[in-house]
Amino acid sequence: MHCLPRIAAIDAWQVDGTVKGYPGTAAPQPLAALARSGWNLLAQDLPLPVAVLRASALAHNRLWMRRFLAASGARLCPHGKTTMSPQLFAAQLEDGAFGITCATVSQLQVYRSFGIRRVFMANQVIDRQGLAYVMAELSRDADFELYLIVDSVEGVRRLAAAATAAALARPVRVLAEVGAPGARTGARSLAAAEEILAAIDAVMPRLALHGVEAYEDVIRLEPPARELAMRSMFALLRAVDAHARVRPAAVGATPWLHSAGGSAYFDLVIDELTAGAGEQPATLLLRSGCYITHDHAHYERAQSARIARSPVWAALGEGLRPALEVWCCVQSRPEPGKALLSAGKRDLSFDIDLPRPVGWYRSGGAGQVESLGVDHQIVALNDQHAHLVLPPSSPLAVGDLVCLGISHPCTTFDRWQLLYVVDDDYTVIDAIRTYF
Repeated sequence: MHCLPRIAAIDAWQVDGTVKGYPGTAAPQPLAALARSGWNLLAQDLPLPVAVLRASALAHNRLWMRRFLAASGARLCPHGKTTMSPQLFAAQLEDGAFGITCATVSQLQVYRSFGIRRVFMANQVIDRQGLAYVMAELSRDADFELYLIVDSVEGVRRLAAAATAAALARPVRVLAEVGAPGARTGARSLAAAEEILAAIDAVMPRLALHGVEAYEDVIRLEPPARELAMRSMFALLRAVDAHARVRPAAVGATPWLHSAGGSAYFDLVIDELTAGAGEQPATLLLRSGCYITHDHAHYERAQSARIARSPVWAALGEGLRPALEVWCCVQSRPEPGKALLSAGKRDLSFDIDLPRPVGWYRSGGAGQVESLGVDHQIVALNDQHAHLVLPPSSPLAVGDLVCLGISHPCTTFDRWQLLYVVDDDYTVIDAIRTYF
């Protein structure tokens, strides 16, 4: 049984004991065969630690996002850097995604090797080698549709010079990026944006303007100042948009895009960027990548905040579910109130929150995964160990399995080349490969 779209090159990948998470006692086999292995995590058929995706949660999240987009009228171009999994990209495109977003030319190279035809580059391409690759791909494949962003006159000049050097036969599609003071890239004022727009006009027809772009979740202020700053940035984006639409480089541009929206604030993006859309319609392009797996902490908090801000989305029913888990075992109980688990920084994200112990299992015990409460907390990570504090009443003993929920999926995926897809009984039914 497989639950994800098939990609022949990945199905044929020979998995062996050199791949983290693969049993050293098993013979090498193609990835596609793992769905027929009958391996079960709870039966300890897999070496620990191991990363898994819950198939039921993936299916739920895919359906939820389709319903959300239908209700909002937005399109989704999910950020592929979250998973770097072509199998999950294929699932997202199957669900109707506009394309796949990337952040680096290295990521773009992976996308192109798997035939991704439409890509939104949510980052500047400035370096010589990156520009050379982009122009070569645009020259090689007339069906390749790429959207780049610019936030400086020099960035515009470099793109135009690279297109000229490559004798590119069609315009490079660009969006003007808007930012916020103290945040990341993007024009900070209407005047700065006007200079960028004028620079794009000056290099026609090498470049064609296709809209405006921003990223809201780099504004690091405490609520409610953060939301106010985001709304201010979106007001600037709307002002830049009004000026951009009448520029010569924008004439005839189809589609015209408004793009923003990570995985935390896409409700606010929709509210802000649909303001006045009746007079000047655009394709509203969200870029959430983490929705497909969600998480147990950072994006779970963001989901609660979205529902509080916009109760209308509660009408969609149950929200996103955590799909990504890392399982390990209790390795040591060296002192009262403390346990050491067999997973650490090399296995888990810790850039936003430390992982959360959410469940445990004992072979020969109750026969099911039991929950762990907030009185069990990870307080520190070493490279290969997690320090767990627990109450005197904790049932955990050496050898017990522990399920760790994570915060920020991006920085857990990049620690695993192989992740198993499991059913609700933790039997392996599929597997994915990542390309970080």
